[in-house]
Amino acid sequence: MQLDLNLLIALDALLEEGSVTDAAARLHVSAPAMSRTLGRIRRATGDQILVRTGRAMTPTPRALALRATVHDLVQQARSVLSPHAEVDLATLERTFIVKWHDALGATAGPALVRSLRAEAPGVRLRFLAEASTDTHDPRRGDIDLDAGAAAPASPEIRAEIVAHDRLVLALGPGHPLCHGPLTLEDYAAAEHLTVSRRGRLRDPIDDALEARGLSRQVVTATPTIATALRFIRHDDLLAAVPELISRPLLDDLGLRTRPLPLEMPPIPVHLAWHHRYDNDPAHIWLRDRARTALRHACGHSDETAAHHP
Repeated sequence: MQLDLNLLIALDALLEEGSVTDAAARLHVSAPAMSRTLGRIRRATGDQILVRTGRAMTPTPRALALRATVHDLVQQARSVLSPHAEVDLATLERTFIVKWHDALGATAGPALVRSLRAEAPGVRLRFLAEASTDTHDPRRGDIDLDAGAAAPASPEIRAEIVAHDRLVLALGPGHPLCHGPLTLEDYAAAEHLTVSRRGRLRDPIDDALEARGLSRQVVTATPTIATALRFIRHDDLLAAVPELISRPLLDDLGLRTRPLPLEMPPIPVHLAWHHRYDNDPAHIWLRDRARTALRHACGHSDETAAHHP
């Protein structure tokens, strides 16, 4: 039997993209050529692999069963046929796409860019904002590195906790609660805002208050910490924000912080990437520099990360 490994590469692209056009763009071939390759794959496997449903292409049950195996085979073949060499940072030319929580980007991003530029001047970073819907998916190769509080839900995504932060109460210097004793009842009776890229007016603080028989009045939701702090600067509103990563913004705006009058769990900072990059030397270097920048931003430069494959 004559085996054509190019069919495996094409099949991997088709199964990950779910589109003949997108798979063709990924492999830098024309859409008609990819369509002909799909025909060869169908004849070789005896299965349709992708079937049209309206304007989209849907994988068959066999295609779904093969997807992980095909991807692993392609990665193994590339590893076998590629020399293992250290990355030459001086000549490396690559654009990395990162999607970080806005405060992480503002606090740790400049240090990361400086370190990358110093070692690899040909490397560029594209910082993507968090959106109300997850339009960028690391599984499709849209994102090289993600960072935020949420742990990834997909088993294909590697993640490690590089630091922890804690919530504090942010308020303006003229707020009535800026000085003096702060009771839980005083806190609950004030006007609050939430930080939510999806515009949610409720967060885990409301659950903690309700467990104590209290509720609060949330008057607005803002998409980013930076926006929330500007609201607080001009109005008598309260917001709970991560203390360490928000500190530069808090100081720039002349805002005050106080401990929350209720116990809340620490906030993990996850660094996440698709497992396809596990052994990529350039990506390993990027992860190391990002890890360092995030730990420094959170005051955990000597902390040992907890790994969660």
